[in-house]
Amino acid sequence: MPTPLARKIANLIRTNGPISVTDYFSLCLADPEFGYYKTREPFGLQGDFITAPEISQLFGEMIGIFLIEVWQRHGTPEDVHLVEIGPGRGTMMADILRVIARLAPELFERLDVQLVETSERLRKVQAQTLIENKFKVTWHDSFESLPEGFTLLVANELFDAIPIRQFVKTATGFKERLVGLDSEDRLTFAAGIATLDPALLPSPAQNVPLGTIFEIAPARDAVMQALCTRLRDNGGTALIIDYGHLATSFGDTLQAVRDHSYDPPLAHPGEADITSHVDFEQLARRAVTEGLTVNGMGHQGDFLLALGLSERAGALGRDKDSGVQDGIRQDVERLVGVGEGKMGELFKVLAVSYPKVPIPPFRNRD
Repeated sequence: MPTPLARKIANLIRTNGPISVTDYFSLCLADPEFGYYKTREPFGLQGDFITAPEISQLFGEMIGIFLIEVWQRHGTPEDVHLVEIGPGRGTMMADILRVIARLAPELFERLDVQLVETSERLRKVQAQTLIENKFKVTWHDSFESLPEGFTLLVANELFDAIPIRQFVKTATGFKERLVGLDSEDRLTFAAGIATLDPALLPSPAQNVPLGTIFEIAPARDAVMQALCTRLRDNGGTALIIDYGHLATSFGDTLQAVRDHSYDPPLAHPGEADITSHVDFEQLARRAVTEGLTVNGMGHQGDFLLALGLSERAGALGRDKDSGVQDGIRQDVERLVGVGEGKMGELFKVLAVSYPKVPIPPFRNRD
């Protein structure tokens, strides 16, 4: 049975012809009538997926420790805008603020919290989560309305939800992948006419078989450019965490998640979260082009362990019963472990700064 959004997209295709993967991606998430983020609660056990901050308070606490170190390395600026783009339920920010208040009260007094969130429904959830710090928090519809000044920015699982373009190798080059209708009026993938510039490919096209997919993300690049401009103009550091790959490569990473399980991307538009893997090499390349320092890029597991996750987990479980301790161990394994259902290797971390400052646990890269 087609979803309401599937019927709407099918009508659109019948009227105007096949649509790009970019447009399909955007409609699935943001269609004003039937888009996933407009109609569903995606986060947590009742939603379709669980983000790292929802797994354990340890995640946000480690980010808080990192931000304290960053602020110190930047010379302890007087006024600090702590910015989060796409704050979800506000869980990570609540954990960050709790750690900063405890370990760096001077920074806590100086900072304000700027949340970039377009969903009114999620803003209400965030306001409740952050009620203890409500006088510090301001919401924004877009990045452009943020106040000027030194910035500490975090973005967890932001870029994966920004639409991509896909190209498929054909006998006449890489053609843009489209979404059309098959003979039974069901959504299906097809190759279009638009051709990809071969210079954008990571290796010569003749080395890969027909049907190979290559993805580019102009919209992600534009967001990264805006973020870099912000840091270059105001000073600061951004921490980006998402699932993806460290090197630009071929492959189809478009995926949907429904009820905590993978779902074919065309099966339930509007009723499944749709994402794709983030090309961290491209984000880093954009940062360097914009004059920023890439402090480091690596796996989430290594990053969290280097910040002291294991030690903090031990302290959290001290004097607790065995059931609580087992739960903490399972949470840690999910955050830093390797393999199915674990985030340690699948999720990547990128930190960029302006001006150049050395920030543990990274070693600076140019």
